[in-house]
Amino acid sequence: MSSRKCIVSGEEHDKADLIRFVLGPGNEIVPDLQQKLPGRGVWLAADRRALERALAENRFSKAFKAKCRVDPGLPARLEDLIRREARQYLALANKAGLVVAGYEKTADALAQGRARLLIEAADGAEDGRRKLRAKRPEGCEIVAIFASHELDLALGRANVIHAAVAKGGLAEKLLSAARRVEAFGAVTGMHG
Repeated sequence: MSSRKCIVSGEEHDKADLIRFVLGPGNEIVPDLQQKLPGRGVWLAADRRALERALAENRFSKAFKAKCRVDPGLPARLEDLIRREARQYLALANKAGLVVAGYEKTADALAQGRARLLIEAADGAEDGRRKLRAKRPEGCEIVAIFASHELDLALGRANVIHAAVAKGGLAEKLLSAARRVEAFGAVTGMHG
């Protein structure tokens, strides 16, 4: 994995732990979550405090060596984009047949060692969550960043509280996106 320097801390981080920004039309700061937009980019830790500090200290203008326009709603918009990205990875994994949902199917996937991620609704009952956590195989991480209604939307089902995502590239992309959601302070409740 390659690393980049955060414009606030000056420290090198893995690109997966950073958010890339580019200059859009009219020198407006544009987040580039997929790291594919054209132009020179600058990198910022995926952390709300880092973004707030970058804005307060005019770090984007300094990094781009240009006067930058910043949408006052950027922190809220970025939070929404990060959450949406994580939901999209879950939906993609589901479409690829890598997700099982429901308590029993999730418990089976955990018991058979097929699950890379245990997905829990953040608003789910603690008793069921605790029982499934106890069944996790080594290397299976918990992602509890979504409310039940978000899981319903991502998986196209009703009343999803528990799900498991099979090992593979989409699970790793979902985990990376979920870590960014948590690091940005959009939720609490993701555990290793």
